[in-house]
Amino acid sequence: MINSFDEIFEHLKSRPKKRLVAAYANDSHTIGAVSKAIDAGIVDATLVGDADTIETVCRSENIDVNKFNIIQEADENKAALTAVEFVSKGEGDLLMKGLCSTDKYMRAILNKEIGLLPPKGVLSHVTLMKSTAYHKMLFFSDIAVIPAPDLKQKIILCGYLIKAARSLGIEKPKVAIIAATEQMSVGMQACVDAAIISKMADRGQIQNAYVDGPLAVDVAIDEEAKSIKKVSSIVAADADCMLFPNIEAANVFYKTIGRFTDSQLAAIVVGAKAPCVLSSRGDTTETKLNSIALAAMNC
Repeated sequence: MINSFDEIFEHLKSRPKKRLVAAYANDSHTIGAVSKAIDAGIVDATLVGDADTIETVCRSENIDVNKFNIIQEADENKAALTAVEFVSKGEGDLLMKGLCSTDKYMRAILNKEIGLLPPKGVLSHVTLMKSTAYHKMLFFSDIAVIPAPDLKQKIILCGYLIKAARSLGIEKPKVAIIAATEQMSVGMQACVDAAIISKMADRGQIQNAYVDGPLAVDVAIDEEAKSIKKVSSIVAADADCMLFPNIEAANVFYKTIGRFTDSQLAAIVVGAKAPCVLSSRGDTTETKLNSIALAAMNC
């Protein structure tokens, strides 16, 4: 079982390189992350963006511009569409967001003619965290794509989390369905949904995972909270994955963890025909590099 980003990179070195295509790759964080991924031997890369800007960034960062295949497209929307088309045609294995805004990136992915959404598909967002505040790597969802998932979407998102965790060698991931409380409150939809999903897992309708909920965040990841609240659960205090009830809760958790703890993060869109790196434009080069690695693990 893999339990660090360093181990992910080591594992990827033993696998064939993936072909990365970056959309509107005009910024130093994207170019720097892709450069490091190339140096690590895990990808070959095409950068779609303004060639002059890319070359200027490379000079300022002492990066050899010749390590990239550069496709000239100075327009943000067209760059995103061009990058998506490369992947859609099988000329890339994974997509990466550069300096383009998330809405333009997602519109390109959802484009009806050349996009990456399968028929009746559901896109979601999976984040992976390694923090000194927790004893293992932790997946959670959804911080960026689905604002208020309904029960059917939550079931799908649960499956995405399980698949992502299994890609790291976690044979039977422990999934916590998060709510404001671990008590079953019929007046809180998050609790009702969590209870239904947990019972579905008990009955074998969700497989290859231990699933429990509703669980509050403290109970899901902290042994003392589990003990004080007298929660009996194989998932509590040892979750591999957390499914949040809505985008606000997940996004606040993500940004709080990123700013207040010593943590490493990675973030990708799942459910498309290929994994798509989607980290914030303000995220560090390290987070973008980790996201490339996570996407490569899920190709």
